[in-house]
Amino acid sequence: MSPFPGLSIGHASDSVLKSGVTVFLPEAPAIAAIHVAGGAPAGRESAALSPENSVERIDAVVLSGGSAFGLAAADGAMDWLAAHGRGFAVGGLRVPIAPAASLFDLNNGGEKPADLASRYRTLGRAACEAAGGDVAVGSVGAGTGTTTADLKGGFGAAEAMLADGSRVAAFVAVNAVGRVTLGTTPHFRAAPFEHDGEFGGLGLPPELPPDAGAVVTKLPSEPGANTTIAVVATDCALTRAEAKRLAITAHDGMALAIYPAHTPFDGDTVFALSAGARPLEGGMPELWPLCAAAAATLARAIARAVFEATPAENDRFPTWRERYGGR
Repeated sequence: MSPFPGLSIGHASDSVLKSGVTVFLPEAPAIAAIHVAGGAPAGRESAALSPENSVERIDAVVLSGGSAFGLAAADGAMDWLAAHGRGFAVGGLRVPIAPAASLFDLNNGGEKPADLASRYRTLGRAACEAAGGDVAVGSVGAGTGTTTADLKGGFGAAEAMLADGSRVAAFVAVNAVGRVTLGTTPHFRAAPFEHDGEFGGLGLPPELPPDAGAVVTKLPSEPGANTTIAVVATDCALTRAEAKRLAITAHDGMALAIYPAHTPFDGDTVFALSAGARPLEGGMPELWPLCAAAAATLARAIARAVFEATPAENDRFPTWRERYGGR
């Protein structure tokens, strides 16, 4: 995906671990918020993003694989931020604020050595070093080793422009307990929101398959063994309360693209990031177009993550292209 104004994004992937990290670096400290709708999240610094708390802006958002081990990626990001003089000024020091969320990909066929936390710290710093404008999608970064109920997952991105010229983009690592297609067909649940054939252009099937509403999940599954994690960014200047509402409504995109979503076995988490200075005319009452666009854009990004996944050795599930012939 092309650059998003005011935001640099970097991936670091480890093919041996079959895991990775994605870091989001705003050009300047940015307003952010978080909403967790899944029952088994793994996160760090999430309380700092509550609107009632003191630290108003963040220096980075970190998404990683590795479950709780992966949260160490935020240490690597903090190392990089500190070395570049970034962080919250206090007592003559600068303390980087880098909230993080991780997903569970420990059983995906990759090697998981005893020094996992230190591996993710290194990946966190490497992702910062790699940050730039263009954003790769597919089996990269935090989406390197992800899975859904019956297909390989991945990292996806999508962007939309609203009628007033404001922009919203969604970035997501898809590791859902549910599935993203309508039954066993190649048609994505997010098909009504697709732009320009970005995930195959198949649209909806002529008739819904009989298993479209079937509950199909990864089995066996345990709490904490899944999770879809996302960042929704806008170039609008939001308050923390407005960013919180954007994060909440963006979760609708997961429900539009994944079934089931937000289960006790997922840690579904969305960060909202205000990466620009475009005024939001009318404040909270006029936030709804941005909220609607965020949900639709996240649904698109989820489908694109699965569509763009590429195979690797010892994968647990096929990619969408392997199963459906690369349509």
